[in-house]
Amino acid sequence: MPTVHLLDYGAGNVRSVRNALTKLGCDIMDVKKPEDIPQAKMLIFPGVGSFAAAVKTLDAMKLTDALRSYIREGRPFFGVCLGMQLLFESSEESPGFKGLGVVPGKVTKFKQGADNAVKIRVPHMGWNGVRSSDPLLQGISELKQVYFVHSYKAELCSENKDWVLSLTDYGSPFISAIRKGKVFAMQFHPEKSGKTGLELIGKVLQTCLTESVQPPLKLGNADRKNQVATKMCNRIIACLDVRSNDDGDLVVTKGDCYDVREKSADGKKGQVRNLGKPVALAERYYNEGADEITFLNITSFREMPATDAPMLKVLEETSKNVFVPLTIGGGIRNYTDKTGKKWSALDVASAYFRAGADKVSIGSDSVKAAMKWWKDGKKGDGSSSIERISHVYGAQAVVISVDPKRVYVDGKENHKHTVIETKKFGPNGEKHCWFQCTTAGGRRGADFDVPALVVACEALGAGEILLNSIDCDGQQQGYDIELVDLVCKLVTLPVIASSGAGNVQHFSELFEKTTSQAALASGIFHRKQVAISSVKEHLVEKSHAVRID
Repeated sequence: MPTVHLLDYGAGNVRSVRNALTKLGCDIMDVKKPEDIPQAKMLIFPGVGSFAAAVKTLDAMKLTDALRSYIREGRPFFGVCLGMQLLFESSEESPGFKGLGVVPGKVTKFKQGADNAVKIRVPHMGWNGVRSSDPLLQGISELKQVYFVHSYKAELCSENKDWVLSLTDYGSPFISAIRKGKVFAMQFHPEKSGKTGLELIGKVLQTCLTESVQPPLKLGNADRKNQVATKMCNRIIACLDVRSNDDGDLVVTKGDCYDVREKSADGKKGQVRNLGKPVALAERYYNEGADEITFLNITSFREMPATDAPMLKVLEETSKNVFVPLTIGGGIRNYTDKTGKKWSALDVASAYFRAGADKVSIGSDSVKAAMKWWKDGKKGDGSSSIERISHVYGAQAVVISVDPKRVYVDGKENHKHTVIETKKFGPNGEKHCWFQCTTAGGRRGADFDVPALVVACEALGAGEILLNSIDCDGQQQGYDIELVDLVCKLVTLPVIASSGAGNVQHFSELFEKTTSQAALASGIFHRKQVAISSVKEHLVEKSHAVRID
């Protein structure tokens, strides 16, 4: 087994990288002090979060100079995501902070350009291909993609062209992988790219740990012009609503308009629906081709999430064998536990990340933060869970889970909320409605609408919107297209549509009628009514790009 050194400076995806290396049979030694770096035969540098936070942490640990020297000597190195960006000189994300400066050039934010015919959503989140002439990356193209999640990109320039291993297209081309000799770094996350990613990590390790290394094939000017542009895929996400049943066991359940209990013939509520065990179902969906797995801890508002051992154990066990992104939602808030100890939302998120999550989903707390943002004159003060988590882990780590329900009204006039004309008429034939935000798992309605929520959350630093629908939940009549379209037009963030899928046509309808890039479903997958592979086959027939691992 090869021995590798892992530089763990608190980045969100370290457990994921560790699990991938273990899966490949590696022995792992942790870098704990500067003197450990020169001893490494192979150094792995993972990273998720903000450029400034990483620079500060490396400096505080006194690792910066040792790391820079190791890479400049051309010794075996593999950087991931932020671990690639930090090799450059600087980043627009954090003015005034210097990178390692090993690779010439700077990191810039994705921008909406006049030459972009289609609005791009930022962060660049999901599955995309790479353009490369190197055998190491061949095959990652039209069908076999890798997972990206970032808001900033490395710019190609004449000074760094000799480093470029691959390019990826999103609005315009950017550097997606670099290599010089045995020094590798990738903007995407191979440890979250399924079987394709694991195979790629294995190739990099083999190349780096081999004495004789063939020089990489560079992506020449002719290649850049002639290669087909890469394409983003639509994501299919499996969702697992997790809660304790009446016996205290964690189970996956499914609601009917958010009611998760079975009903008896006389209308009385029975037991919590039990559709399986969380870890086993997550592994099943990974093997069936799910692009992401989302866990929603639907009773966490009653619990102590940072010390919720069973839920943290679910993440730890799942991440050992599931190599696609994992999101966890529920209970991301400030609270005081039974002993009187105070926990911040950042503490809760950090516990989830250390257990194996890649993203956290904020529900009720986001409504509170958004209402304050509007009240304070469209200003944040850095205290909200959204701001604090995104500052440390990056916007891409923060998902806003929206639980709306329709409120029907007689017309558009004299309403303080955003009212739309709807084709889904109300119980009394009303032709207009607004979308009300709810909290506590849909149990409490707020005098606040969805447009106000998503606009505020984007401004506060969120990276993605998970758009549920209480009205459509469990009905299997399709997604709420009017709601999804409304939100997609208000924000530039990626939008995940949730609630209502009942057949494969509902997925293609979503992608044809809205600019949502992702569809989430649960019940139809749990009950095996529709297979994930069937959804993807249907989307391919309809000319929608999907990932095939």
